[in-house]
Amino acid sequence: MGAGPVPVTDRGLFPAEHRALRELHAMVRHLSGHWARLAQRLGGEPAELLERGAAAARELQPELAERCAARGLQVYPSAEGTGGRLAGLHGAGDLLLERNQALRAAVLDVQHVTTLLAYLAELAAARDDAALAAWHRRWEVRLRDVEASALAAAVALGRDPEGAIEPAADSPLGRAGHALAAGLGTLGESLDASPLGRAARRLRGRAPSGH
Repeated sequence: MGAGPVPVTDRGLFPAEHRALRELHAMVRHLSGHWARLAQRLGGEPAELLERGAAAARELQPELAERCAARGLQVYPSAEGTGGRLAGLHGAGDLLLERNQALRAAVLDVQHVTTLLAYLAELAAARDDAALAAWHRRWEVRLRDVEASALAAAVALGRDPEGAIEPAADSPLGRAGHALAAGLGTLGESLDASPLGRAARRLRGRAPSGH
């Protein structure tokens, strides 16, 4: 519980707001880059949705940068560079995933952004900054629609059990990464079914549970 009003920074923002705006900038940049790459890799019906989400994120970026700049908050190169690096890392990670895994992971990208927007709207409202709060909420609503569509598309892959486990990237590197991940999964299943795995489960069952 706070003893009094939370002080704002010299930029007129709550410290929590300052950090969340920088995080939002990084995550929006990540969303635009990762979803654009994933759209090219997955193709088919998910590609149109991913491209739409990437386009919305690209549209959000300059608006967000403008509002940050108006408050003296710099997002380049640190926050912007972080978003680009995250997109690159996730893009490389997609090479090891199945189509369903890559699309389900992509849903988390946009959920991160919509949660940040809702959180920032509450922070702005707590400072009586109605204009900024309304801007955050407007973008949250828009991206919630993208989020809902992405979630529905990820769930719908369950109707195609064979297609769902195809490599996320249809390339030699993607197929090699998928084969490696599948091999590791098979190895794990074999270990769980082995005498060693059964012994480990018995030992775990005897161990007292912690609180």
